Amino acid sequence: MRHFYIIVNPKRDDQLKLTKEIQRVILEHGGTCGYQENRVQDKMSFDQKKIPDETELILVVGGDGTLLRAARELAVRNIPLMGVNTGHVGYLCELEADTVIQGVKKLLAGGEYTMESRMLLSGYCLGKPSGIEERIALNDIVIHRCGMLQVVNLILSVNGEYLNTYSADGIIIATPTGSTAYSMSAGGPIVDPRADLLVVTPISPHALNAKSIVLGAEDEITIEVRTRNEGHGGTVEVSFDGDPVGTLNEGDQILVKKAQVRTRILKLSSLSFLERLRKKLQGCSW
Repeated sequence: MRHFYIIVNPKRDDQLKLTKEIQRVILEHGGTCGYQENRVQDKMSFDQKKIPDETELILVVGGDGTLLRAARELAVRNIPLMGVNTGHVGYLCELEADTVIQGVKKLLAGGEYTMESRMLLSGYCLGKPSGIEERIALNDIVIHRCGMLQVVNLILSVNGEYLNTYSADGIIIATPTGSTAYSMSAGGPIVDPRADLLVVTPISPHALNAKSIVLGAEDEITIEVRTRNEGHGGTVEVSFDGDPVGTLNEGDQILVKKAQVRTRILKLSSLSFLERLRKKLQGCSW
């Protein structure tokens, strides 16, 4: 592997010292490597046109949020990603600041690695001209209450067939990758990230029997917003991978399904998913 590119969160790499060190090592070993900063405050986080077509791997320097944005915006390019954690948690990141140089040298020397293909979600608002446009997410799409401190009724249908009405603070639709994020915190199951399926988890449901539901990857989920007290103008917010993208009012619907594109994550570690999970359950760092 010779052709690299770096996307860096400047807030997580002081004066881009680590980014420039990675670039220097790659260039000294005969590779190519450009970089650009991920500007979170901009509508478009970065300029895809600057990424050369021959790029074999994009190193994402920052944290999980930076990697999630890169996965969403670069899915159509089908270029593998590898996260370099300089943030606080970095569960999705393969390398840390003190191991990235060693990892890059391994790739430059033709070392072994594995490539995991991860499922993405697609979501958009139905029947509302000014509604939420189609977007994709790697971890999850979350519909949650905002404003007044009262639960909302969320009507869940699968493939056009009514399934259940949740009185809750919201609903999480997660991918296997996102099963260890917000969904797990809300009581959802842990799923092997290489799987293809949908995990539906209610947030703080007002029912003792409201459990997570695991659906097939080809299923299409529709969620309709209803307030518990008609006429009180309930509004919910929609977030893709934690980024707010818009709101839904009473009667609005959002459709969530598997995206047509996927993202590829490069892994250097030989640890299996079960080994990683065991360490996690034992209270160790991933």
